[in-house]
Amino acid sequence: MGIKDKIIAELKKIYDPEIPVNIYELGLIYDVKVNKDKAEIKMTLTSPNCPVAESLPKEVKDSAMQVEEIENVDVELVWDPPWTKDMMSDAAKLELNL
Repeated sequence: MGIKDKIIAELKKIYDPEIPVNIYELGLIYDVKVNKDKAEIKMTLTSPNCPVAESLPKEVKDSAMQVEEIENVDVELVWDPPWTKDMMSDAAKLELNL
């Protein structure tokens, strides 16, 4: 398993507090890049008023840091493109009966 795949596996352990789906399948993770021992993660939230706006990016960083090969993680919270239900994986849509 590559380093990026290990990071994604860790991110799939984080669940949205309001929706019973992990944040990766929910489509909140836009990009994961790895350069040697550094990870760069672009993510969004379901809305700017999300109650976990302050804590979720930190949780994403802490989870990515669980990967042995990673020494540094930058998490960028972005709002463009805005999140929509269309960004959810088929598995997430199935879980939510959409």
